[in-house]
Amino acid sequence: MLAEANIRRPKEFFASVYAYLLEKYAKFLADSRPAKSYKGQTHEPKDWEKLLYMMDSTTITLFDNILKGVGRHPKSGKKKGGMKVHTVMKYHVGVPMVVQLTSAAKHDHYLLKEVHLPKDSTLAMDRGYVDIAQFQRLTEEGVCYVTKMKKSLKYEELESFTYINPQGLVTHIDKKVLFTRGELTHEARRVEIFYANKKPVVLLTNNFDFTVEDIAEIYRLRWAIELLYKQLKQNFPLHFFYGESVNAIQIQTWVVLIANLLITVLSRSIKRHCAFSQVVTMVRLMLMYYVDFIAFMENPEKTWNDFLAKEEQKAPPELSLFD
Repeated sequence: MLAEANIRRPKEFFASVYAYLLEKYAKFLADSRPAKSYKGQTHEPKDWEKLLYMMDSTTITLFDNILKGVGRHPKSGKKKGGMKVHTVMKYHVGVPMVVQLTSAAKHDHYLLKEVHLPKDSTLAMDRGYVDIAQFQRLTEEGVCYVTKMKKSLKYEELESFTYINPQGLVTHIDKKVLFTRGELTHEARRVEIFYANKKPVVLLTNNFDFTVEDIAEIYRLRWAIELLYKQLKQNFPLHFFYGESVNAIQIQTWVVLIANLLITVLSRSIKRHCAFSQVVTMVRLMLMYYVDFIAFMENPEKTWNDFLAKEEQKAPPELSLFD
């Protein structure tokens, strides 16, 4: 019955519910984000963090070739369907701001062409989104990007500076480069950063004012969107679906995003630290009880004792005719 109902229900309704809730709680989520901690130290947010966005996608494997998938099953060789969830997340908010659902065969940089961010924003993304034409468009719109550079990219070197530490080791190489694609040209900054215990990383950006440390940190913070995908897949049922139609699958995905947003709001409202998975578990257990959930999570023993005391104070049931 549910599967049949989901064929008729418009997925656009659930998308509009998510958009409404996001608009209502976005400011609260941005203001309530915990202080950033890296290597055990808490840092004050930098100016660019307030307008830091990250873009990525994740693929949800389906049980049948409903949506066009990529690759084949390693054992059977049969091609499976898949849905790709393209998202843009604002770092300070912590939930998707833009969501597009497509077949898994859709290329990642599809969303890059569709999204227009506020001026002076910073967009972090992986190298799957490298597109020189779109990078030039972002530059013209006043948006900074930071991405990992593909080895195959051809460019003309305009300037190059090598930085060496007091021990005589190269820390990074900072280059100004020019990309040419037909009549299109794009100036960018190529930064190669060397580490003592891991491979060097080559990052590409259109910002010539950021320090190398800022550029590296922006790309590192991109990992927040990967943690979001992990959170969604671990805490919500995206391993099986209650319908076999594209509409039903997309509805269930929107419902998961709505649930994730609401539970994120609950989690940020609790004054003591609680793991997101713990909040999800307690919501499932207490969904049918009339208990102040936030008060319970902040002081479980007191709230539960108060609840039992109220139950005991209730008037005894009236005697029936047969008592």
